Amino acid sequence: MTLSTAPDHGLEHICSGPQTFMDIPHGFDLMDAKVAILGCPFDCGIHPFRIGARQGPASIRAQSGLVRRYSPEIADFDVPLALGAVDCGDVRLTPSRIEESFAAIAAAADRIAAAGTVPIGLGGDGSVSLPLIRGVSRHHPGLVVLHIDSHTDAYPADPAHPYDASTQFTHAALEQRIRTSASYHVGLRGTTTRQGVHDHGRALGYNLVTLTELLDRGPSAMAAIRAAIGDAPVYLSFDMDVFDPSCAPGVCTPVWGGLSAREGLDLIRSLVGLNVVAADVNTVSPPHDVNGMTAFLAAAVVYEIMLLVHAVNDASLREAALLA
Repeated sequence: MTLSTAPDHGLEHICSGPQTFMDIPHGFDLMDAKVAILGCPFDCGIHPFRIGARQGPASIRAQSGLVRRYSPEIADFDVPLALGAVDCGDVRLTPSRIEESFAAIAAAADRIAAAGTVPIGLGGDGSVSLPLIRGVSRHHPGLVVLHIDSHTDAYPADPAHPYDASTQFTHAALEQRIRTSASYHVGLRGTTTRQGVHDHGRALGYNLVTLTELLDRGPSAMAAIRAAIGDAPVYLSFDMDVFDPSCAPGVCTPVWGGLSAREGLDLIRSLVGLNVVAADVNTVSPPHDVNGMTAFLAAAVVYEIMLLVHAVNDASLREAALLA
C-alpha cells in the first residue's frame, strides 16, 4: 500500500523546523555567524496589570514573516544571509526567578559574544538588558550603552528588591560593566513613578536626551551622539515604548506623544557607522498588542539593527543609509 507520493527525501525536506526570526536557520554553530538572535522570554512579573512581555520573543518571531529580506533603497541583498544570521532559540528560564534567569541569559550572551558574534536579544521586559550586558561586556572593553526609550531605566534600586525593569542601567553602571560618560539615554518623555529619576541617571554619569530635545535639534542630535561615541563598542538597547502607542500599543509602559514608526526607524538608520557589538529589542507585550502590530514593528527594528551590524564593514551601505 502506498502511503505517500511525496519525493523520497529526508524529513528535513518535508517537515518544517521551529519558528525562527525571518525564517533564518535555527542552530548553535556560530563559526560563520555575524549575528545571532537570542530569545529572552522573561519579565519580572511585578507590573500591577501589564504582565506579558515574557511572550514577546514568540510574537516577534511570528510577525517577522512580514519583514522582507531585501531593502532596495539601501541594501538590495539578502541581509540575514549576508550576515550568516542564526536563531539560537530561547534561553531556558523561569520568569519571576530573577537571579536564576539573569544568570542563564548572561551565560548565553557570553557564549555568543565569545564567538565574535553579535547577539540580538528579543525581550522580554527591559530588565533583560542587564544580563545581556553582563554577558558581553567582558569581551568588549570600554563598552558604551545607547538606550532608546521613553524612560531612563536607571532608577534608584530598592535594596530589598534590587532588580526590576526600571533599574537595569543603574546596576550596569554600579557594576562598572559600561562607560557611562559615553553612554546615552535617548527619547525620554512622559511621567515617572518617582521624583528625581533623571537626576539619578545623570549622577550615575549618563548623558540624557529627552524626546523634545531630540526633535528640536533634528538630525544634528544623533550626529553629535555618533561623533561622541566614535568607534567604541556599543550595546544598543531599544525599548518599544519609545514609539507612540498609536503604532506600538502592545508594550509594558505606554506613553503618549512618542515617535512615529517612520521616525523611530529613521532614528536607527541615523546610527549607521556605530560599532554595534550587541543589542536588544524589548518590552513587546503580546496580551496588550493589537493584531500583532507592535511585534511586527519590533521585527522591523531588529532588521534595521542587522543593517547597522552589516554596515560596520560596508562603506557603501553606510553611505546609502545616511543618504536615504
